[in-house]
Amino acid sequence: MARIKGAMMTRKRRNKVLKMAKGYYGSKSKLFKTAKQAVMKSGNYAYVGRKQKKRDFRRLWITRISAGCKANGMNYSTFMNGLKKAGVTLNRKMLSEIAIADPAAFTALTEQAKEALK
Repeated sequence: MARIKGAMMTRKRRNKVLKMAKGYYGSKSKLFKTAKQAVMKSGNYAYVGRKQKKRDFRRLWITRISAGCKANGMNYSTFMNGLKKAGVTLNRKMLSEIAIADPAAFTALTEQAKEALK
């Protein structure tokens, strides 16, 4: 019986890595060894980036809400505390959208939060 060689699968595996490295600078897109290292590193960056994306957006939303609160003579922490006591269960993403798109509605929310704190 003839010995099975792994040339086809090896080529397929290498081409897969080189395809993932397409567009990388210099030899990182041409040579398998450097391409493999670059793809592994970029995969790590992508993994970490997916976690950081969530943090970054939360920070952005909080900054926007805080700016809206300051415009209504309130700070962020008392506003959130007031909303919780008033029983308003809007998440930070929606609160930031309201602060940008509809300042009148956001002012009504701040008044509601102030009433709940009294």
